[in-house]
Amino acid sequence: MKLIQTALLSALFCTPLSAIAETPADKYPESLLYDKPVQVSDSVWSAIGQLKFYTYENAGHNNNLSFVIGRESVLVVNGSSAYQLAEALHDEIKKITDLPVRYIVDENGQTHASGGNNYWKAQGATIIAHTDAADEIENRGPQGLVRLNEILKERVEGSEIIPVDETFDDSMTIDLGGLNVELLHLGPAHSVGDITVYVPSENVVIAGDIAFHQRMLPVFPETDTAEWLETWVNEFTPLAQNAIIVPGHGDPTDFEQVDTYTRGYLEYLRGKVAELLDEGGTLADAYEINQQPYMFLETADELARKNAGRIFEAMEWE
Repeated sequence: MKLIQTALLSALFCTPLSAIAETPADKYPESLLYDKPVQVSDSVWSAIGQLKFYTYENAGHNNNLSFVIGRESVLVVNGSSAYQLAEALHDEIKKITDLPVRYIVDENGQTHASGGNNYWKAQGATIIAHTDAADEIENRGPQGLVRLNEILKERVEGSEIIPVDETFDDSMTIDLGGLNVELLHLGPAHSVGDITVYVPSENVVIAGDIAFHQRMLPVFPETDTAEWLETWVNEFTPLAQNAIIVPGHGDPTDFEQVDTYTRGYLEYLRGKVAELLDEGGTLADAYEINQQPYMFLETADELARKNAGRIFEAMEWE
């Protein structure tokens, strides 16, 4: 297992982050998946999504769709954006194992985690999410699916937002047959109900959207970046600092990379906003904060100004 991890990470780190934007519109044209699954460890695989936002070409595969194979069953992390995309992922899983997919774990309540849940439900899988993510799926999922319909067109056909089967608040352990998987809500992060999936025996952390490194992290209107940093320092770091990490978006990596572009970016931007507030600056000034050290990250052009503005508005009241 260690040899697999070392070889994989070495290959990834040989590719400069500045080359990210050069990736093609579809790396796996024979499938709706943006790219075919890569092996992360003995039992963990992940189909790495495109770093951009939803497009027709990536079929909604703009996040990582991971799976863990035990001796008796398979657990999938993220039901995917749409029914057909979930089916495409299942086709790839079947090439690796004939074990049944019994558990689908949504890393949060966003549509790209849950829009394809109904495909897996039809296969007999149990859908699991954090309590808050389950509420988010029920309340906002239909709107997200409407937006996806405009982008994915016929590629979203068959998709339906369905209720989550099981929820948890702090943690849940699932036995896949000789392999335990831990579902952990470490605390507030970038979106409602964010969770991390941990495979202790293989030292793999499927971090979800708490951790970013090749794609600029988004700050939503409801994101509390101060609490995100507390979760990072107090909970995520002790768990992940020596592990192989599969982030919510981007290639498998190590803690140093996600720490640099998650904690590092949040502290940088919050520091710039704090300086601005001390100087009596305005929201308009916040939009002009220099974020050049991070502008090579994918989606930076779309997110940088929004992030600065939302952090400014929040920090005015901290």
